[in-house]
Amino acid sequence: MEDFSTTKESLEFVKSRFGEYYETNKIGLPDRFGKREYAFVFFGGRGMYRHVSFDKKTGFTNFLQERAPQHAYYSTAYYQKPDAPTMQEKNWMGAELIFDLDSDHLPNAEKYTYDKQLRIVKKEFYKLVNDFLIGDFGFDEEHLGLYFSGGRGYHCHVHDPKILKLDSNERREIVDYITGRDIQESLIFHEQVTSTIKIGGRIVPSAKTLKMPSPNAPGWKGRISRGLIEIIEEITTSDNPKEKLREYGVGKKSAEKLLNDLSEERIKRIKQGNLDQTKTIRKFFLNNALRKTAVTMSAGETDEPVTCDVKRLIRLPGSLHGKTGFKVTKTTLDDLQDFDPLRDAIALPSKTVKIELNQSVEIRLKDEDFNLKEGVEEVPMFLAVFLIGRRLANIT
Repeated sequence: MEDFSTTKESLEFVKSRFGEYYETNKIGLPDRFGKREYAFVFFGGRGMYRHVSFDKKTGFTNFLQERAPQHAYYSTAYYQKPDAPTMQEKNWMGAELIFDLDSDHLPNAEKYTYDKQLRIVKKEFYKLVNDFLIGDFGFDEEHLGLYFSGGRGYHCHVHDPKILKLDSNERREIVDYITGRDIQESLIFHEQVTSTIKIGGRIVPSAKTLKMPSPNAPGWKGRISRGLIEIIEEITTSDNPKEKLREYGVGKKSAEKLLNDLSEERIKRIKQGNLDQTKTIRKFFLNNALRKTAVTMSAGETDEPVTCDVKRLIRLPGSLHGKTGFKVTKTTLDDLQDFDPLRDAIALPSKTVKIELNQSVEIRLKDEDFNLKEGVEEVPMFLAVFLIGRRLANIT
């Protein structure tokens, strides 16, 4: 794989397929398209061709058909002079709020197959849109544009007029809320005295419990409680509770201690809203309820999420992704549950072509299972482009 290189003939083959796609499909332009910057990466080219603008749709359409770019982007920001060569000269006017969830952000992503990564990141994306953007922030769905990125994740474009002027720090506050950053135990739970004793004429607490918020409470309080109860259910109904705890990153010894502490009586109390004072239990459930209900939006603590960037370039809806050949596909919240990018984002034809694979490949595309061996195989065009883009094959 490391020694594998994509041939010039393969690049020309994919570029021709992209050109045919842009000649036969209308690519919609974003609103106020004349105020946006556009950028492109070309097959066999180096770097990004950017600081481009279009004042007429015909010019944009002709560009795509004639140049057939490998990747096409546009700015989430509006500018007075979008084709100016420097950001300062462009004169920023505002920007959409963008959320980019990618499978690279998933913990242990490399352990999963491509289709499994896409299924997991879709769940995260649904949680982001339904629970946070609509549920907590109250955005109207008509102000949300939901897209499969064509590669490894999903984009949400928030174009509510209220957010267009938010600066990077204000956008970072939104990210911090959604990711549950700096949430403290004291903000979620409150101590409740369960019994008292009399000492020296004074009544003092002899026992306390941590009181959980109602699962129906708004915002993070209810979310943490629902997460706690869900984790309890997962562990107690599992055929192998220790293995289930391992999935949460709990080591063997810690798992044994946790399960010993997690008696039936304690489970009952937790479900009744009383989180036991045992430190092992408190730490485990709070940390994992937070992880379970927050949204993973970056690859690490120091990685700046796309959302904070007020001058970001994002993939153009309707364009093709140069590493997969899949279309950047619009969807809706109602359709998201059944949306399958390995079926619904395939835009290239099924006509067969011959390729030479550098390794065996098993994948399901367009509701068909492919079990390919190293060497020459005849496959549909959409699969050939995908495998070339992933550096797994060349055209013969």
